[in-house]
Amino acid sequence: MRRFPAIRLRWWHGAVAAVALLACAAVVVTLVVVLGEPDEPEPGPPEDAPRALVGLGDSTMSGDGAGSYVPGTDGEDGNWCRRSTRAAIHRTSLPGIDETINLACSGARARHVQLGDEERYGEPSQTEQLAEIAETHRIVAVVVAVGANDDPGFTRLMTQCIQAWFGGAPCSESFAPEWEDTIQAMVPKVVQALDDIRTVMADADYAEDDYQLVLQSYASPLSPDIAEEVRNLGGCPFTETDLEWVRTEGVEGLNAGLREAAAEAEARFLDLSSAGQGREACTGGQDPSTEWFTRLTVEWEALEDTDRARQAARESFHPNAAGHAQVGSCLSQFLAGDAQQAACLVGEDGNLRAAPALP
Repeated sequence: MRRFPAIRLRWWHGAVAAVALLACAAVVVTLVVVLGEPDEPEPGPPEDAPRALVGLGDSTMSGDGAGSYVPGTDGEDGNWCRRSTRAAIHRTSLPGIDETINLACSGARARHVQLGDEERYGEPSQTEQLAEIAETHRIVAVVVAVGANDDPGFTRLMTQCIQAWFGGAPCSESFAPEWEDTIQAMVPKVVQALDDIRTVMADADYAEDDYQLVLQSYASPLSPDIAEEVRNLGGCPFTETDLEWVRTEGVEGLNAGLREAAAEAEARFLDLSSAGQGREACTGGQDPSTEWFTRLTVEWEALEDTDRARQAARESFHPNAAGHAQVGSCLSQFLAGDAQQAACLVGEDGNLRAAPALP
């Protein structure tokens, strides 16, 4: 029997192995063509994570004035964030939303929303808290209300207006000359807060069109159209001149600055400047049940406690539970639509609706 040399056998075996490898490669290529590339994972957390609507900002978002505060946020261990279960963010109604989360804190300024080490009542930056939620929830929208406590100092403004009722100079005389410059000083701070939210969401692998970013403005809590009988310490102790300025130039100027900030940050904008018209504090005369804002409110029992005494009147001139319910309804309509801007206006049925933005 003829024998092939060992070297030729080795060559034959190598050739067979090479052909087998080529055949396997062809099969793999065929499978890739037939089955296609693996799907790219969705950005952010898994698709089956709870879908959430998140609120950030100050007292108008936290719900100060609406009562029913979440335990741990009503003065316990010095935390006065005052997050209400009745806050507007919790009064929204959107299909597919599993959870509404409120990170807002009463008295917060833009720096408390921005990334950084700034704390509010011992809590870290709201945007840093948002980053944690973005990892465990699929965030559908982030709604922000901030800016009034920055350069405008709206709480300080209201305090001076009350002092004017006692005989001091009108608060409008003190604030009006610099009001436009004050608003312009606020704008970049709000823009930075919105930009930081974008940064956090991008770091969590969200594309900008994976969620909505909304900046909402402020409603005027006061109106010059109130009876003299409630212009007192039991209702609304303000002069008619100051009431007129707050509702018009004061709130409208603030609204214009926030509209500018939203445009610069490419966020949606919800105009609340006329949301309380006809339902402001004291417009109900002797019957406050139709009002959407608190009157001058003093928690008398708090005056007996040194730690709580300074917070005794902080609910004053904030949206009440009814006001938050109305804003929540308007916000729901806005989020469900695709307009870049809208205004919350009182409709024919007496309730707020999301209407085309005011000029």
